[in-house]
Formats: sequence, structure tokens, C-alpha cells
Amino acid sequence: MTEKRYLKWYNKVGYGSGDIAGNVLNAHASFRTYASHEEYRTGSSSLAMKLDGIWKFAYAKNYTSAIPGFEKTDYDCSGWDDIHVPAHIQMEGYDIPQYANVQYPWDGREEVQPGEIPQRFNPVASYVKYFELPESMQGKPVHIEFEGVESGMALWLNGSYIGYTEDSFSAHAFDLTPYLQPGANKLAVQVFKWTSSSWCEDQDFFRFSGIFRSVWLYAIPTVHLEDISVKTLFAGDDFTHSTLEVALQVEGKGAARLTLRRSELEVFSKKIPLNGGSALFSHAVENPHLWSAEDPALYELEIELLDDAGHLVEVTGQKIGFRKFELKNNRMLLNGKRIVFKGANRHEFSSITGRAVGVHTHEELLRDIITMKQNNINAIRTSHYQNQDALYDLCDEYGLYLIAENNLESHGTWDIHQAGIRGIEGVLPNDKPEWKAVLFDRMNSTYQRDKNHPAVLIWSLGNESFGGETLLQMAEMVRRFDDTRLVHYEGVVNDPRFLETTDIESHMYSTVKDIKEYLAQGDKRPYIECEYSHAMGNSNGALHKYTELADQKDCGYQGGFIWDYIDQSIWKKDRYGKCFQAYGGDFGERPTDYNFSGNGIAYGGDRAPSPKMQEVKFCYQNIAISIDNSGFEVWNKNLFTSTSAFDCVALLHRDGKLYQQQELTHIDVAPEERSSFPLPFMVPALPGEYAVTISFRLKEDTSWAKKGHEVAFGQGVIAVARSIPSKKVTPFTVTHGTHNIGVRGENFDVLFSDLNGGLTSYRYAGKEMIQEIPRPNFWRAPTDNDCGNNMGGVRGQWKLASLYATAKGIGKEIPSVHGGTILQNPTCEVEADSVVVTYLYNLQTSPAAECSLQYRVFGDGRIQTTLHYDPVEGLAAMPEFGVLFKIDADYDTVEWYGNGPAETYWDRQHGAKLGIYQNKVADNMAQYLVPQECGAKTAVRWAKVVDRKGRGLLFTADAAKPMFFSALPYTPHEMESAKHPYELPPVHYTVIRAMGEQMGVGGDDSWGANVHPEYIPDVTKPVEFTFTFRGI
Repeated sequence: MTEKRYLKWYNKVGYGSGDIAGNVLNAHASFRTYASHEEYRTGSSSLAMKLDGIWKFAYAKNYTSAIPGFEKTDYDCSGWDDIHVPAHIQMEGYDIPQYANVQYPWDGREEVQPGEIPQRFNPVASYVKYFELPESMQGKPVHIEFEGVESGMALWLNGSYIGYTEDSFSAHAFDLTPYLQPGANKLAVQVFKWTSSSWCEDQDFFRFSGIFRSVWLYAIPTVHLEDISVKTLFAGDDFTHSTLEVALQVEGKGAARLTLRRSELEVFSKKIPLNGGSALFSHAVENPHLWSAEDPALYELEIELLDDAGHLVEVTGQKIGFRKFELKNNRMLLNGKRIVFKGANRHEFSSITGRAVGVHTHEELLRDIITMKQNNINAIRTSHYQNQDALYDLCDEYGLYLIAENNLESHGTWDIHQAGIRGIEGVLPNDKPEWKAVLFDRMNSTYQRDKNHPAVLIWSLGNESFGGETLLQMAEMVRRFDDTRLVHYEGVVNDPRFLETTDIESHMYSTVKDIKEYLAQGDKRPYIECEYSHAMGNSNGALHKYTELADQKDCGYQGGFIWDYIDQSIWKKDRYGKCFQAYGGDFGERPTDYNFSGNGIAYGGDRAPSPKMQEVKFCYQNIAISIDNSGFEVWNKNLFTSTSAFDCVALLHRDGKLYQQQELTHIDVAPEERSSFPLPFMVPALPGEYAVTISFRLKEDTSWAKKGHEVAFGQGVIAVARSIPSKKVTPFTVTHGTHNIGVRGENFDVLFSDLNGGLTSYRYAGKEMIQEIPRPNFWRAPTDNDCGNNMGGVRGQWKLASLYATAKGIGKEIPSVHGGTILQNPTCEVEADSVVVTYLYNLQTSPAAECSLQYRVFGDGRIQTTLHYDPVEGLAAMPEFGVLFKIDADYDTVEWYGNGPAETYWDRQHGAKLGIYQNKVADNMAQYLVPQECGAKTAVRWAKVVDRKGRGLLFTADAAKPMFFSALPYTPHEMESAKHPYELPPVHYTVIRAMGEQMGVGGDDSWGANVHPEYIPDVTKPVEFTFTFRGI
């Protein structure tokens, strides 16, 4: 790139003539070299030296404030601060993290145009590291490689300028050889937070700076492997014969011995001459064990480099996965089979170190990979930059497909164009010639580093950077490099001038209806959703609609990638010293996009799966089981694996309790086939609800789960035999006071008040059970999706109704002793087996609405409760329809027979199992970054909330219709008022909501998409909900 405005200080200080990269060595594949077989086996190389650790450090808020001449050998840096490398300086006490989505982080602070940089505030970090070469590296050429520096860096050694580069996420190497000296060497690095390239790094993430990945020194022996490229080639659809094609780029002359092994078994070993430069090699491999996410079979190619005398001077290795990925008949095929991506976007992020590599990084990365495998995720999109190379290695090993994305996003330059505010002239990169070289270099770096990973199926040019000729030429460049993969780019949806930029029709956040309509127009190429089911807060509703479409036979829709895997949140302490997960704006940074950083199906912090993962696992499972009272059908959606590879277990539950279990043999369904089987159980004559679960489980331990881990299940209720209810009438006594109606029966008594408008007392075994009057409730704490679609504005009348419904000024007209009529509220009817007390409530809405809440009290302590609402034209649908109770917080345990174990919602319950579950009330507060609706349970037959002695309240749904149920430490209004968990009040109550219906959570996107209409309570007709509660 020859843009002259990009860094106004760059030419002034003599770093170069204006090119973005100066003296940077050619990009190459990621591998390590070793001086011997022993080093290769142990992974410790005498040809490499890691410079990670403590460096000297000086911070300046802009370039003019930076210390001049610090790179010189006679400048004394001993009094400088210490800093860890790798690390973001913002995570080490300098500057602050800043989260921004589309808007640029300097927007509104300084007037800068694309290609220019902020001058007043643009932190500069000056680093110094002293090192001495070990004896094994002395006398050889030495290169230095920075694996990641955000966003630009200048480099000196012993006072001599080495080079400059930008591109935060690509590795950059420089030759230090001419400037090395015996003994101590002074390495100086200056890192700039924002450079011209920051205009192309407008990803939806926290903005950091610094040396955030490892720094290495490499010694170059007399014969050295500079680069390697491997391809596995197949002729047509014959996967029994393959050719391994290897291209070596070598410095020096001698020979190379290439040995291919599979699990220590040698496949071949060949020696080829080396004359410097390129060396090509190919060899046939018969009946290769094919690589896929289902079976990630890896071979190892060992490469030994020998000098002219035949002495071994260098050893390295390359993992090989034999697989063929192709586009055929408008479908993406892996090893000849139509692939479906069950994916997630993954930002590289840690709540401890941000995007920086740390001592915990491998553990966190491995946890992510294992969590994905355990939850049937089979693909990752590296949004939106090169991740650390360890991710790609683990995807090869564990079996996860990759869309390897280039470091490019310029969203903030074209959203204003798309909005009609500015012309196309400000859009980057578009067709601007001055941006081409830098973006070609980025794409080349992405390809070169990761070209040998079998997990990489697709190259992505970047994210949300509009369109234009530059991106088309990037795609053409990659196709010239690599004909074994496809090219992906979604941005042509917004700029369709060059649709041939992408091989795949890729969209974001389209509805299933949109996808079907597109496919009906021609189905010209495979379709994916590179981002869908936006997982912000309590979300991922209706995910099943997408996966059901992808599962249709030969459908052009071939899956998608949930946005996204993990919340971008950072550990921080509140004013009282308690740690919490901070999101955008919590560090005082502006501009910011607040909690839009929290879109994960896994939590930040400990990286545990959120409740949403339950649905993801089910929707992404590769075996589908449907069950009815005649048998069950198994649909094996695996491409290469028979169901016989798993144990199959059948379970029969009666009323939620395990009644019978049996291991099933001979459940052998071939890949992509279906078979039906008889039920293995006879339903007993005993009354009860009988559910059959068919579970497929691992037969043996794997690298990602233990034997017995469930990979897929199906469940169905096959019989319901109701017991005949007792007709015994338990006696009761009714007391009509002046303002209270009392009912006393077996071990209980209740009070209904006309002054206070509700049930004021329910004493069981002499103990008061309720703290406040139960109220009709129509509101839930808005989710992030609710906030995005203005649910509060559209449905806010129901919040008013929940807060301010009153029994005053409404009731049944009865004669007054003074003549005329008065309003009676409540009414009371004494029947043979019960007392019926009914309240009417004015809901204080506009237009006016009312509801009735009826309590039918039986002598055994049961109170059958019925909430009724008649429709009123002009009122929007309610988020919830139920009754809210507040009881003492000592009742802190909830047990329920319904869907679980994780929270479920009307549009997110496919992954749940019907059963009996128990947890603490506090555990139902999901760790969403902003408190919101959470912890609900669907299909609840009964639920009880008890104290440590097992005493409390039992809630039972009407036999004909299970209920929604919630037990939390807070009311919906308390949760809605808090923007962080620490803003929630001290816990005094357990808040119980028994609900007939609750609106789904939605998730097609989080900025306007509504909950699907079938998951919204229908208030165009009368609504009624009946349940029963009693003391226990």
C-alpha cells in the first residue's frame, strides 16, 4: 500500500518510504524446526529462543509524547516500568480497554479521514528487551518473529532500524543477522495503538494494543526449510487412491527425507535432492484413512534436512489429513458427502487477558474445543481474523471444520453509506488502489500460515467490508494459490457488483423464511448463514427452524455459524471489591457499544456453557430419534459413522422417575439412513405418565469426553394413565369478618382481604407462607432481544398492569343498605367441597382492561387458582400470563417435574428432557452480563419450593395443560432495573411465578427481530390459566 496519509509521523521519523510493511520476511506456514530427532520428539528446539517474559516498558498517550531515541544502545532503560509480554497494555494498567462494534473507537474525539490516524490520543508503547543468544544459535543467521502485535510496530536492534509492519493478527518476521553483536543485544519495539490499518480492523470487539502474542528468535542452519505446502489429491469420487503433494521452499543444498506415518506405522519414506529454492514431491497413498470432524484421522509427515555431507541439520513435522472438499452440483461436499455446518463464530477472547496469549491460554482454548465437541458443534468461523495457530492445530486433532477468516473489517466506513448519509467515496477498501497491496498481503499471510491444516475447508476474505474490485482480486489470488478449498465472503450481499467474489452464498441473520425464498429463486450455489441465531443474553429461540431446514434432503442451505461462542467480558472489581464480568463502557471508555459485547453461548470468566447450550447441543446432534407408542425411528445424520459406533440405551420413566432401563444392541443405522425399531418396553398398568428416552452414548473414552457421554437423544411420552381422584371432602370452616374472609381446614388457614385486594395470609402448620399478596403478572424482565425490538415500548402497558393492577373501584354490583348499589370485591361462594373467592382487578391499561383471579380453597389445604383475561382491542400481546408470589428467601430450593435441566422457553425447549430436577433458587439466575429474564421452566407438571427442612409450597399444573414456572431471588422489575448483577438488591424473598404462557426469547437477531408469532400469547381470545398450590 502506498497511501501517504496513513501515518503522518511515519515518514518524519524515517521508518520507511511510506509502505505499510518494511523489511518483513515472506509469510510462511506455521511450523517449528529442530536440530535433532530428540529435540523433535520432546518439542524443545536448540534453534529457537522464546523472548516471552518481562520487558522494559514506557507508555505515552501519543507519538509526540513518546521518548525519543530510546532504541539507541546508550539510552538507559533500567528505570522504566516492567511489563509482561505477551499482553495487551490495557490489561496491564496502561490505557483502558474499549469495546466498540461498528463505530470507530476515535469517532467524535478527533476529525480523521479514512487512512489517517488520531493524533491527540493514540497510545504509543515503547518496549525494550535485552537478550544473549545461546551457544546453539551463535554463528548462524537469526530471524525474529512476532506472532501478533496490535496494531503496528517499528523494530530496532542495537540502535539500528530493522523494519515496520501493521496487521495485528498476522505473524511478522525480520532478519536480525546484520545487527547482532556478541553478548547482550538490545531489542527495541515501538507499538502504536491505531494505525492506518485500524480502519480495516473494525471488528466487533474490545480494542487493545501491544505485543499480545509470543515473540521468537530462530537460528537458520546451513540447510533450512523456509516453507512447506501439502495437499491431498483425489481423482473424482474414488477415495481409495490419493496423492500426497508436497512443495518445499528450502535455503541451502543437500537432501530431504520425507517419511509419512499413521499411528507409528510407516506408509512411505523417500529421499529427494535439494538445490535451494523449490522442491516438489508427490507420492501415492492407497486406502487413506479419511479425515473428517467425525473421525479426525491424522498422519504425520516427518521432514529431515541433510547437508551435502549427509549430516542431519534440521527436522520438522507436518500433520496431514487426507480429505477432499469440493463444490459439486451447487453443493459443498466433504469426501463425497453433502456437509452441514453446525457452527459457531469464535472471537479469541479471555476474561483474564483479552486476546493476549497467557499461561492459561492453552487450557482455555482446549476447554473451548472440548465444550464444542461435547455439544455437537462441528465448525468454527475465526471471526474475524487469524486466531493463534494453536486453535488450528486443535481443530485438526479434535475434528472441527474451519472457515479461516482474514483480518479485515471496515464496517464503520460503509454503514453510513448504506444508511444514505454519505456517498461511496468513504467506503473501504472498495476499488481504492492504495489499499490493495496491504489487503493482498493480509490475505496472503492468512493463506500461507494456515494452508496445511486439514480443518480449514474455506478461506474467508474478511467480514463486513462492503464489496468492490479489491475483494474480487483477493478472491482470485486465493483461488490461484489453492484449488482444494472454497472462498467465502458475505459482503457482496450489500454490494452485488462482483457476486463472483464468493463461491458460497453467505448471509447474516436471515430468517428461515428468507432462506427458503432465496433458494426457491434458483439455488445457484450453496448457501450458509455465516452469522445467525444471535446469542446475546437470553436468546437462541427458534434455532430448531434453521437446523430442520439444513437437514432436508439435498437442501441448498448447508448450515450456519451461531453468533457467537463466548461473551467478550473482562474480570473487574466493583466499588466494594467484588469481582464481576465487565462489558463495554464499564472501563469508562467512550464511545462504546455497552453489553453488545456479550453474545456467547458460553459465559465469559470460567467459559462454562450457558443454558442456551442445551438447545444448541440438541439441534446440532447428528442422530435424530422420534418416538411414539408404536416404536422409535433413528435417523443417522452422520456422513461417515454408523450408529453402531455408539452405545444405545433405552430408558422408561414413570412420572419423571426411572422405571426401567435397557441397553439396546443391533441399533445399526448406516450414515444418512433411517431405520425403525419396536419399543423395548411394555407399558405397565400402573397409573402415571410414561416417557421413553433413547440415548446414544460414547462406547469408550475419547480425547473430548468419557465413555457414556451422551451424543444424541430423543424422548417421547408414550402413555398417560390418570389415577381416579379421591372424592373425599375434607371439612373446612369459613369465617366472614368485617374486611376479611377466613378459611380454616386441615393444618392450614387463609385470609382474603377486601381492604388490601388479595390473599393476605396462607398459614400452613402454623407458619405464614407468603410475604406479599399474590398478584396477576403479565411482565418479565426484558431480555437483550426484547430491548432490541422495543418490547418495552410496544408491550409496556403490561408492566403497568403488573405493578399497579388494583381491586379498588371494580367489582360485582350488590345492593347497598343506603339504597343504590356498591361494588363487592372479592366475591365469596361456599360450595360443598370448597370455598371460591374471586377478585376482579382493574389493570390500569389504556385502553382499559381487567382480569379475574379466583381462589378455590379445599379443606386439605389446596388452593386451586385461576387467572382469567378477556381480550381488549388495542392492547398488544402480553409477555407473560400468570401469578407472582413472594415468599421468604429461606425457601431456597426448587424441585420440579418438567423440562430441564437448564432453563427452557417456549421457543427454546427442544434440547430439554422431561424429568424431575432440583437446584437452588439462586442457581436459576443465569450469568447473563445484564440481568434479564432467566431461569424459567416449561412443561412443568409440578414444582415445589422448600427450605432446608423440606417445607414450603407445592405448585401443581392443571392435568390437561402443564405450566411455565419460575423461582428466582428477584422480581422482574428488580432485574429490569439492574444493568449489572452487582446492582441487584440483597436477597430477601424467593419470587415464584406460575405461568400459563410466557413469550419466547427470540434470537433471529438482537436489534429488531421479534419473537416468532406462534411463541407469543394470543390475546385475541379469552385466556385462562389454572394451577393449584398448597403447603408441604
